[in-house]
Amino acid sequence: MAPVQAPRAAAGSRGLGLLLVLTGAAGLLASWVITLDKFKLLENPNFTPGCSLNPVVSCGSVMKSAQAAAFGFPNPMLGLVTYGVVLCVGMSLLAGAAFPRWYWLTFDAGCLFGIGFVSWLQFESLYRINALCLWCCLAWVATIIMFWYVTSFAVRHRFLPAPAPVRAFFAEFTWVLPVLHTGVVGMLILTRWWDFWTG
Repeated sequence: MAPVQAPRAAAGSRGLGLLLVLTGAAGLLASWVITLDKFKLLENPNFTPGCSLNPVVSCGSVMKSAQAAAFGFPNPMLGLVTYGVVLCVGMSLLAGAAFPRWYWLTFDAGCLFGIGFVSWLQFESLYRINALCLWCCLAWVATIIMFWYVTSFAVRHRFLPAPAPVRAFFAEFTWVLPVLHTGVVGMLILTRWWDFWTG
């Protein structure tokens, strides 16, 4: 039997489109708020962001760190662009757009970069900066969800090579992966400051 060929193009479901709209909007909102607070912090070094609630949940500490400008400019400016792209892709899917294989692979590669970047930021936040930013956490969750669902779409439509059991798993249980991923991050946050949360 000849191997099944991947389709040349595919349209995402309305569910995927809505998910991308919601996660893109959440990341865009977080990036926008952090960018505004960063500008205020540059104008006034004594400015305290509204989400700086205690020594652990301290957005100001995160914004003042070197990691907050990993590429030489504030990280949320990158988020304004990338989450905006996600939002546009989601709106296009809701309108019935179909994209070629290279587009989906490029989009999934962007999501892979995003999940790698936020994973690094999570490590730095927990074990180097020693503080959390609530708006950053919102962007983390949005990125985790979009990565797993876009990757699932690429696998199920054979844009990414994978054995049949993996495709079957993604077809039924994609939701398990972002739940587990987010749960692991939540557990790391809980254990990192266990004495503070329980004290």
